[in-house]
Amino acid sequence: MRAVAAERLTIAHVTPYAWEAEHEVNRAIARVADRLAGRGHRVVIVAPSASAAAVRETGKLLRAARDEPRRIFAGEHVPVLAVGEQVSSITTGRGRAVPVDVSRAIEELFEVVDFDVVHVHDPWAPSVASAALRTSPALNVGTFHAPTERAVATQVARKLVQLVFGRLDARVASFGATARLMERFFPGDYRVVTPAVEPPERPSDDSSGPLHIVFSDVEERAALRLFLRALRRLDPDLDWRATVITGRGPSSTTPLRTELRERIAFVEEDAAGEGQALADADVVVLGSDGALPAPGFLLRAVAAGAVPVASRLAVYEEVLADGERGLLFEPDDADTLAGQLARLIRDPELRGRLRDEGEALRATLHWDRLTDDLEGVYRGVVARRHPTTGNPAARRRLARRPLIDVDLHMHTDHSNDCATPVEVLLATARDQGLGAIAVTDHNEISGALDAAAKAAQYGVKVIVAEEVKTAEQGEVIGLFLTEKIPRGLTLEETVAEIKRQGGLVYVPHPFDRMHSVPDYEHLLTILDDIDAIEVYNPRVAIGSFNEEAERFARKYRIVAGAGSDSHVAQGLGSVRIKMRDFDGPEEFLESLREADIVTKPSSLLYVQALKFLETKATPAAARSRRKQRRVRRASRKA
Repeated sequence: MRAVAAERLTIAHVTPYAWEAEHEVNRAIARVADRLAGRGHRVVIVAPSASAAAVRETGKLLRAARDEPRRIFAGEHVPVLAVGEQVSSITTGRGRAVPVDVSRAIEELFEVVDFDVVHVHDPWAPSVASAALRTSPALNVGTFHAPTERAVATQVARKLVQLVFGRLDARVASFGATARLMERFFPGDYRVVTPAVEPPERPSDDSSGPLHIVFSDVEERAALRLFLRALRRLDPDLDWRATVITGRGPSSTTPLRTELRERIAFVEEDAAGEGQALADADVVVLGSDGALPAPGFLLRAVAAGAVPVASRLAVYEEVLADGERGLLFEPDDADTLAGQLARLIRDPELRGRLRDEGEALRATLHWDRLTDDLEGVYRGVVARRHPTTGNPAARRRLARRPLIDVDLHMHTDHSNDCATPVEVLLATARDQGLGAIAVTDHNEISGALDAAAKAAQYGVKVIVAEEVKTAEQGEVIGLFLTEKIPRGLTLEETVAEIKRQGGLVYVPHPFDRMHSVPDYEHLLTILDDIDAIEVYNPRVAIGSFNEEAERFARKYRIVAGAGSDSHVAQGLGSVRIKMRDFDGPEEFLESLREADIVTKPSSLLYVQALKFLETKATPAAARSRRKQRRVRRASRKA
């Protein structure tokens, strides 16, 4: 009996395939979910379903669980939550949008249960899996099982898919060929986790009788004609028989000659079953031309101890170790397929050697290994969450300090897109009741140093900071700096320079695609070094960008910050952080950990218009005269 894991995780597996269809992905999810639950994790399966009764039961369960989330996991088995019908074709990506009631059920589940990991399978849009990935507040793992190049190329034209995939915290591919295909269209780091299969109960070896060849038109319907053409090319004196596992049986168009009818049996899938056919198979043929390959069926053939003969597709070559575990032929080449079958019929030693070569792979195709691999992926992403405990000594000191209002993002005329003098900024901060500000000019520290030197006159604490433009990965703010950091360094180099100065790494407007921002993948590369993240910026034009930043901070437990990003004095303090007064970066970060972010309505159009008037629309001479007048007024008030 396996010991229960020290840290119990709450995990959702989300499939895009209707649960009633018994898709092989669903069968794998069910087996892995049972094993994860047996190890002490709390697991739920989310699936589309055409059963109105199942959907109603899910709705009742979610409503009942609002006050007691544990009710979802109270049964003896892993719960399967039915959220409505599937609405699209996963292979083509065509289909209507996910119905509102389906999306609402998924969102309600995420509101009721605080998941550690949401594992989505084949999250192509539109589908239940993509809807879950789009709204998940948890750490997201995505598995891509065996998509075809055509399916992936169809999806890549959809900008939404690229954005949704950008929310994956770990990417898994069932095969190395799948990982390479995905990397071509959706660059990222894909970990290969080979599927598991259930080996059939094989009878004792009996070399007597004709060689048994198995083909499945359930898995590869389009390759049936190729298979039959190859059989017709075999020498009539060769001793063989064949079984075709079929969902429909031989059709009137299936070209069967009399001699083939005597040797081929068509077995209904729901009658004899695939397992029984594979258990008795000597050779299994896979003849796809790439349109709909069946690597899962190939693995099941290897697990059954049969010798595969497969077309030269990348995923088949991978499973067969480029011919070490089975024989290969060019797609749609009936002559070569017939030649390979003839070799196996005539040469029992070759069959034995190929079967033995598959033993090493067979030994890995068990469910405990797959569960171990996936649990390792989950543990890996969970381990990247920031600790929730800070510095107890600093927390005790801060408890005696007064609360102040802080704005962590603003600019002076030392930035090339701002005309606000330092003195005006300080006077406005004081008048707005701000106790501390971070001056974050673009690629410049002189304005912050000037503000820090004059801060005492205005009674406002100044954090010397800089908003640095990296080479290609967007902007990052360094707080508590002493020296200017040059623009154009890589994101990692910029972060290292902030740390060298003893500063804090603060990521501004991280998902505002109208700004220069690090994408999700780049943020993951510096995740351990991020001290705080801006979860609210009033200058962000689309509210969902702020929401995405908030989700990212929450899932990785990163300290949340906020700032006005003011480029005009009138925007200052449009968001403020209520936090304990602090001394230095350590106390600041500890205070920010317990802070409250307070927003107020503001007009983005108004402050953007003021910025335009103060910079682009005003001649340089007039700007200079206006600056002098504003500085004199601010100085008199000080």
